[in-house]
Amino acid sequence: MSVDHVVQQGEHLSQIAEKYGFRDYKIVWNHPSNADLKKLRQSPNVLMPGDTVHIPDKTQRQESCSTEKMHRFKLADCRLFLHLAIKDFDDQPLANTKCDLQIDGKSTSVTTGPDGHLKVPISPLTKEATLTFHDPLVPFDVSVPIKIGHLNPVEELSGQKARLSNLGYITRPLEEVDKATLERAVQEFQCDFGLPVNGICDAATRTKLKKLHGS
Repeated sequence: MSVDHVVQQGEHLSQIAEKYGFRDYKIVWNHPSNADLKKLRQSPNVLMPGDTVHIPDKTQRQESCSTEKMHRFKLADCRLFLHLAIKDFDDQPLANTKCDLQIDGKSTSVTTGPDGHLKVPISPLTKEATLTFHDPLVPFDVSVPIKIGHLNPVEELSGQKARLSNLGYITRPLEEVDKATLERAVQEFQCDFGLPVNGICDAATRTKLKKLHGS
């Protein structure tokens, strides 16, 4: 039976689809009843708490095959990936850097690519991860907590703050960011990328912010 699911903080579509028994989130995302949501949010991984996702009825798929023969069916690859872009304080990619990534209680040694990127498969139900760097130039390890599914759309104030924080323009806890702090962060971002410096996260600023952040 079809239902309407109200998105909670920390949920993304792959997780929601898994909850209702859909292996492929595209079945839900591409349903006509979700057309307006798809147009509004554009990415199934960046939803806003309070959004409504229509969960359609399940349908059976049938294939015609000859009898008395063995047939092999291959499921489409629907894996979900955690994709991270790692940069240093000078905004340069941390290429070929070894670090530990802890997911679902399991720690794995990983190495960034030449572009500073990491891409690892995760379960749709994974909610948190921790990335730890062992820098020989620093007398302590640096650990970065990652909340999966918590990034809000760039059109929302919370989404703007989170992206500016992830890009290094905000260095304090987001709950402590007031209007003046946000305005200064936006001005610095605009100055760095040749945008009109007005401290307002307007359409051009949001577009650039989303592009540089990657989502």
